Amino acid sequence: MRALLQLLRTGRGWRADAPAAAGLGWGVSTGMGPRRAMALYRTEERGQPYSQDYRLFFKNVAGHYISPFHDIPLKVDSKEENGIPTKKARNDEYENLFNMVVEVPRWTNAKMEIATEEPLNPIKQDVKNGKLRYVANIFPHKGYIWNYGALPQTWEDPHRKDKSTNCCGDNDPIDVCEIGSKVLSRGEVIHVKILGILALIDEGETDWKLIAINANDPEASKFHDIGDVKKFKPGYLEATLNWFRFYKVPEGKPENQFAFNGEFKNKAFALEVIKSTHECWKALLMKKCNGGAINCTNVQVCDSPFHCSQEEAKSLVESVSFSLSKESNEEEQVWHFLGK
Repeated sequence: MRALLQLLRTGRGWRADAPAAAGLGWGVSTGMGPRRAMALYRTEERGQPYSQDYRLFFKNVAGHYISPFHDIPLKVDSKEENGIPTKKARNDEYENLFNMVVEVPRWTNAKMEIATEEPLNPIKQDVKNGKLRYVANIFPHKGYIWNYGALPQTWEDPHRKDKSTNCCGDNDPIDVCEIGSKVLSRGEVIHVKILGILALIDEGETDWKLIAINANDPEASKFHDIGDVKKFKPGYLEATLNWFRFYKVPEGKPENQFAFNGEFKNKAFALEVIKSTHECWKALLMKKCNGGAINCTNVQVCDSPFHCSQEEAKSLVESVSFSLSKESNEEEQVWHFLGK
């Protein structure tokens, strides 16, 4: 089993011969026909929430395990859903529709994230210094003030200096702050309209924060660019800036800094950043750059050297779950021995 894990981590030894392919282009597709995002994906919990062995794995509509980082397409490339024209505000806005993976529902504190260094990249709770991470409540807010997540098939390369910020990437998929009216669920995959972007500089790294709205939100038709957020949700951008500035201060860290003096850039700027991070992800999946500890195991990008079969993915999930369960039991035994 250890050999299996090593093969999946390095990408050596797998044949790219599975029938379903996600591909590497802007308009990548799961090959299952156009339908609503949530109909295409479901999730499976392993372990107890708010524990170090908790993992949320993703499956496609056929029930096969996939990576939310690598196998969910970046773009929503269909102008119809199940053959029926959608009710979005304007057809040309399909060029501005992206899939978002929800990691943290609004008003919650647990710092959940796509596990970029684990096979098939399930969502897990971040751990620092052996402790589960929770964000502090930044007055007057409770937890995260948006539905927080990431765009799949993007990667902020830590070895590539951004020309506009003069800092390298933070080694993660690009983050999304979804500002719609609904509190979403962890693991949901939704269609979002990109409105703008904020350049957070986190400990010397560029950590882009996209501002977006759920395409199915009742008010989505009002929002086309960053100026609409100022118009229809006054104070939201200012609250977002303050939240990111102060959220690490309760941990004893200094205030975060921003490029462009904290100015939110518009949709056009944001789309260029997304395009750049998607190109970085393609290089990562094709082993054309140094990905470090990033795990690129995928089920649907068949021309990637990190591709694996559906059967191998299932075996991998079972082995990872067994390993986590074993570690948890051993930890419980130690605490019991210590009388705690």
